[in-house]
Amino acid sequence: MKILIVDDEPLARDRLRALINELGIGEVVAEAGNGKDVLNITRVFEPEIILLDVRMPGIDGIQVAQQLATLELKPTPVVIFTTAYGEHALAAFEYQAVDYLLKPINKDRLAQALQRAYLFLQSQLTTPPIQSKPRVRTHISYYSRGELRVVPVNLIYYFLAQQKYIVLRWTKGEILISESLKNLEQEFAGQFIRVHRRALVALSQLAGLMRKNERSYLILKDVPKTLEVSRRHLQLVKQNLKDMRISYVD
Repeated sequence: MKILIVDDEPLARDRLRALINELGIGEVVAEAGNGKDVLNITRVFEPEIILLDVRMPGIDGIQVAQQLATLELKPTPVVIFTTAYGEHALAAFEYQAVDYLLKPINKDRLAQALQRAYLFLQSQLTTPPIQSKPRVRTHISYYSRGELRVVPVNLIYYFLAQQKYIVLRWTKGEILISESLKNLEQEFAGQFIRVHRRALVALSQLAGLMRKNERSYLILKDVPKTLEVSRRHLQLVKQNLKDMRISYVD
């Protein structure tokens, strides 16, 4: 098995390489000290397994996993996340990592993870390819004071574009995330509705419409703030309110 090690700490990469050599499982074909080089290295060396550190400066491991998911590689590289922070586990498995290793990494635990990756790779080779729908996340990850945290999608009220960032409003307040509103709309179609070029609202939050100064505003269930509805999206909003049997002022 061809293995790529990704970690911004040289000592961590050295330790992983030494453990892999001791185990005699697989071959380290390349290393990367940051997230931005991973895609190019993956294309060149075609690793079957990527040992990927979650917390790195610049592009972190979670973002790398998102990017890897867009590559049409056969077989698809298997990701094993490594990190010193246990709270990253949920976000890691959101990106279908086969395993998650806490630092300092134990040799037996690494062997178990590599064995799991091997079995997953074998299943890819023996299972006929099928057309599958793109995976939809159940949580959105973000950083707060240097720590990776997650927000359950079903607790999100809306996404609002502001300059280069997206304001995510949920049950515990507001956070900023660096994602594309268009991509969020495509991923969560059926859960969120576009009401304006700058806003996506959870269908579960639709509570009504109001008119003010010749403009339409969406009333939300759990947020006192109203959001403007553009003319372009007004009919779609009205249709959804009608389907949900919610009355509104036309």
